[in-house]
Amino acid sequence: MNRPELPHGYPFRFVDAIVEEKNADFSRGSVSIRISANSRVAMGESWPSPLLLAEAIAQSALLLEGGDAGIGRTGFLAGLDGLEMSRAPRAGETLRIDVRLAGRFGAMVRFEGAVQSGEETIARGAILVRKGSPPGPPGGVRKDASRVD
Repeated sequence: MNRPELPHGYPFRFVDAIVEEKNADFSRGSVSIRISANSRVAMGESWPSPLLLAEAIAQSALLLEGGDAGIGRTGFLAGLDGLEMSRAPRAGETLRIDVRLAGRFGAMVRFEGAVQSGEETIARGAILVRKGSPPGPPGGVRKDASRVD
């Protein structure tokens, strides 16, 4: 099976593995993240900001949806809704992120996610992602004649 890729690289790629592939209607899917004290994000005992959990949910959603690294590079995290975080993840923890597709309107996609460490939910909420476009043809000119720089 051809695994999707993320546009993120070290040190900003958080997702380690798919735990549960998305189901047919993407009402569920899960990934795992191992938190290391040696990672550039943690640089010690824990992540510097629990807001990085929103990015982890976004990366999880992109990977589970069958993310294309080229398209992902032109998209972006566009919003957060109802995001609640109790704490930042700590070194040594393995997190499970459960994600579901909650809605789609054109290039805007809403995902709901929950981040768990063992039985403890440390974050939950919705993210809004603006999906990117496929890379343009060589030379940067698209069919609509607009320049891509």
